[in-house]
Amino acid sequence: MKERSTATFVALFLAALALRPEIIGVGPLIPSIENSFGASHAVVGLLGTIPVLCMGLFAPVAAYLAVKIGTRRAMTIGLALIGTFGIVRAAMPSVWLVVLFTWPVGIGMGLGNALAPIFVKEHFEDRRATGTGIYTGGIQIGSLGAAALAVPLAAWLGGWRWALIVISSFALLSLVAWLALTREERPYEAPAAAMPHLPWRSHTAWLLVAAFALMACGYYGLNAWLPEAYAEHGWSAGAAGLLLAMTNLTAIPSSFLFPWLSDRTGRRSPFLLGLSACLTVGAAILVAAPGIAYVGGLLAGIGQGGLFALVMTLPLDFEKTPKRVAALVAMMLGLGYTIGATSPFVLGAVLDLTGSFDAVLWVTAAFFAVQFFVIIALVRRHPSAARV
Repeated sequence: MKERSTATFVALFLAALALRPEIIGVGPLIPSIENSFGASHAVVGLLGTIPVLCMGLFAPVAAYLAVKIGTRRAMTIGLALIGTFGIVRAAMPSVWLVVLFTWPVGIGMGLGNALAPIFVKEHFEDRRATGTGIYTGGIQIGSLGAAALAVPLAAWLGGWRWALIVISSFALLSLVAWLALTREERPYEAPAAAMPHLPWRSHTAWLLVAAFALMACGYYGLNAWLPEAYAEHGWSAGAAGLLLAMTNLTAIPSSFLFPWLSDRTGRRSPFLLGLSACLTVGAAILVAAPGIAYVGGLLAGIGQGGLFALVMTLPLDFEKTPKRVAALVAMMLGLGYTIGATSPFVLGAVLDLTGSFDAVLWVTAAFFAVQFFVIIALVRRHPSAARV
């Protein structure tokens, strides 16, 4: 039984590795893609916007599939979409076809992202924060690997197409591992009512939406604008990139450690509040005190990694059955990612109005500050979620 549990943990981790590289890996390759097609920034920018939208729009579909055909089969579909259409997309002869085939890749990412917490609820009820830390850590590692390797792969293999093909091939390897390491103990039987009802009237659900949306907006803002803000302060491109890399690297152990500690201690609230405060203070230091930027980056990374994992755990604490968890996750991620997808536009507008990257970072820090008060409201509203 312990061997099966370990294998399931490994399967979840390997599946999570495939849930971000198709969007993160494209970022460093955008200049090459633009030059290859002679395309505009706006058109190529859709390669980043579409997957984020899909993670919002298709979270409710993932909830439906989890109940209708089971999380194992639904995750299989998601990973297959990511890997297969990632390769197809890389081979397309026009930029519009590349954009078109980004949609099924994004749909697969949207399905997998929303299915992971449901899978944790089904298989790791007694260690749900640890299970959540496993897949959020996988997401962090996959993201960092894609960001670090995309440009070298393109240089070694002869262009951006081959870099994306390699990244997509790893998603197919994750699919093979998922199928090999998970299994259905008995044929899956869908319940009579397969469509989960989203908890539109739940105040707790709306607080979760707010917490996740604010975190998404702040995360995308920090990753998109931090290097350029520090270039404005006179830092070299390499030094600014190193600051961002350190922030993201710090998030990886944090996403494993704090969920595990919250399971061991049986408490959530100290970690939720502490990590949210850490993220807020770190973001404020990054904009207000460039002289100690690495302290701010360290605090922001610790807060971001741990908080992401614990916020993803909260729907599992608030609801008791996988079906109700699926509905709550669908609402939280569906609306949260959709709102988060507007962040690049909003922050870009702030930059246009002020002409200052510092103003953009202050807005990002404000997102995290507001989230801190939302976390307080969540802990007060359902204290048992913090002690489970």
